[in-house]
Amino acid sequence: MNFTPLIIGVAGGSGSGKTTVVNYICEHFGSENIMLLQHDSYYRDLKHIPFEERVQQNFDHPASLETELLIRHLSALTNGYTVQVPVYDFSQHIRSEETITAEPTKVILIDGILIFSEPELLELMDIKIFVDTDDDIRLLRRLKRDITERGRSVESVLHQYETFVRPMHLKFVEPSRRYADIIIPRGGKNKVAREMVISLIDRRMSKES
Repeated sequence: MNFTPLIIGVAGGSGSGKTTVVNYICEHFGSENIMLLQHDSYYRDLKHIPFEERVQQNFDHPASLETELLIRHLSALTNGYTVQVPVYDFSQHIRSEETITAEPTKVILIDGILIFSEPELLELMDIKIFVDTDDDIRLLRRLKRDITERGRSVESVLHQYETFVRPMHLKFVEPSRRYADIIIPRGGKNKVAREMVISLIDRRMSKES
């Protein structure tokens, strides 16, 4: 491997538009140059406890994620090794037996609400982007996503939001925005901000080549 991957972190509250920004970056540079690692893939496996207890866990606290494994994977990828990324089943709150093979690419994107709250992970990032969106819009997006994509009920999503999501956002996510190099206001649909991000990545990639 004759390159050092450029590691970019994209953080922001749940439903802020991170996925829109990440998809825009991935589409621009192409799968041959860029790889996405989602922090959500590294949720700890809860198959050892009953389902009724799993759904009561605080999935918005940093301790719910095996960030140490993500850090090891990033280190391995940076050194030219292939890794096996876990696959998480959000409807059952367990890890699948399957994994996804990830190989080193010129750009590695890390996507997650809590990635800026982990100092050791933060140190690995070359560019840090925080996607900012109003709370009410984020809640509506989370409702739609969890119901349609993760098989959740409206009641369970709202209960989780009131009990865990909002308190943890205020405690961990919102304070972590101070570590961002770039803050994108109005979420992922901010075209001007997205184009500025692409321009910055282009310049950084040119320096590495």
